[in-house]
Amino acid sequence: MTARALLDAFIPLVDDLSRELPEGERYRRLLQTLRQLLPADAVALLRLDGDSLTPLAVNGLSLDCLGRRFQVSEHPRFARLLESRHALRFEPGCSLPDPYDGLVLGVQGQLEVHDCLGCALLLDDQIWGLLTLDALDPERFAGIDLGILEAFASLAAATVRASERISQRINALARRAEEEHARAEALRQAAGRLPARELIGQSPAHRHLLQEIATVAGSDLTVLITGETGVGKELVAQAIHDASPRARRPLVSLNCAALPDTLVESELFGHVRGAFSGAVSERRGKFEQADGGTLFLDEVGEMPLPVQAKLLRVLQSGQLQRLGSDREHRVDVRVLAATNRDLAEEVRAGRFRADLYHRLSVYPLPVPPLRQRGRDILLLAGYFLEENRRRNGLRGLRLTADAQAALLTYEWPGNVRELEHLIGRAALRAAGSGERRRVLSIAAEQLDLSQSSAEITVIHNSPAEHNPVQNLRLAVDDFQRRQILAALEQHQHNWSAAARSLELDRGNLQRLARRLGLR
Repeated sequence: MTARALLDAFIPLVDDLSRELPEGERYRRLLQTLRQLLPADAVALLRLDGDSLTPLAVNGLSLDCLGRRFQVSEHPRFARLLESRHALRFEPGCSLPDPYDGLVLGVQGQLEVHDCLGCALLLDDQIWGLLTLDALDPERFAGIDLGILEAFASLAAATVRASERISQRINALARRAEEEHARAEALRQAAGRLPARELIGQSPAHRHLLQEIATVAGSDLTVLITGETGVGKELVAQAIHDASPRARRPLVSLNCAALPDTLVESELFGHVRGAFSGAVSERRGKFEQADGGTLFLDEVGEMPLPVQAKLLRVLQSGQLQRLGSDREHRVDVRVLAATNRDLAEEVRAGRFRADLYHRLSVYPLPVPPLRQRGRDILLLAGYFLEENRRRNGLRGLRLTADAQAALLTYEWPGNVRELEHLIGRAALRAAGSGERRRVLSIAAEQLDLSQSSAEITVIHNSPAEHNPVQNLRLAVDDFQRRQILAALEQHQHNWSAAARSLELDRGNLQRLARRLGLR
């Protein structure tokens, strides 16, 4: 390659350094130039985050790569590049597995990567990440001057620095959130909580959600997180807490629909010994446990009306009384609430207090359904594929083109949770197929989207006897539905009488009926 060709390739990138470009566009131009400069079928820019590599931009690789997180300890080629700090070529006969096998675009079947180059990116003499180049031709990079790649890596480092400078305020917030997240993580692990998952996506709807989280996180405003079942409302609450000044303090959660009416008040406010049958000792409630931190009330629309009044008092005054006690306790708690119900409609129907609704929805934060997030579906699929590849001990796991198309055209009534479970089932089928290829492919028929859609239909529309093949949860729900309808019919739709005949609390019966679609 001539010096003139190198200069022609570098000049536009040097010019970009002084321009204000979005991070994604800056990295896209960088990789496009690299692919023109060196004859690669695929190139990628990855950032080192702790012990894993996060793809920031790819060219020639499947889009789901952007959702993957590559653990360095599981990918020896990446580990070699990071240790070397210089450009390396892995010979075609190298026995180390290539993390991109089966992920190069435009390839039919199981053709694997045969030739690859890579180089570490250094900022202030510290490793920031990697540039990787892959080719399907075993001799594509034979005779390549590795100095060209190292020179390009220096320019790439300058590009990264420019991007970080222009986005300094956003990055500072992100770094603070990561630091606070690490501290909060230690608290969660000490309390036996699972690590929080990452909020993954690039769609306009998802970027808007992240902007809203960044806007409200630093305040103490009460946030009402709304959205359909399975969109990730709990993850949003976790993200708000992690980016808040309270992140060093605990995040305490309460699912308001998981407890009978008689226990919700005790769980929230605590109780003293003898307050009720079974209260053998004094106990702090969720509010006191979250003092100085954040309290997350999930499915707050299911909270009984009597408890709503007491919750409102705590939100207004910061003072509470344990059940059975006359002594006041002052708490400093930020409240985040979530619901999949239309609380304004619940207020009009008399099932939710208007004053509490306005107190909770100081900052409404809707979470978009998955069907409105476009190609985020593939990024999330990549994240779940990598999780399942590791969990099932597989060398490689990918989606075929028809599987990706099927995911993009499906409506996702169960949202991200449905996608996670669907990828998990498909990965298990692929792992149990008996094939011993290095890269296992999941095709559209293995996703079985028609069956997933049928299960949603059964839940909402169809009685159990019309579908003999169903899981235990569906069967139990259908049995409960029939028993409630029979009791209501027997007692002329008198809910109190029906509850007594079923030996249930009236409020619990009504909440169960709403969950089953009977109200």
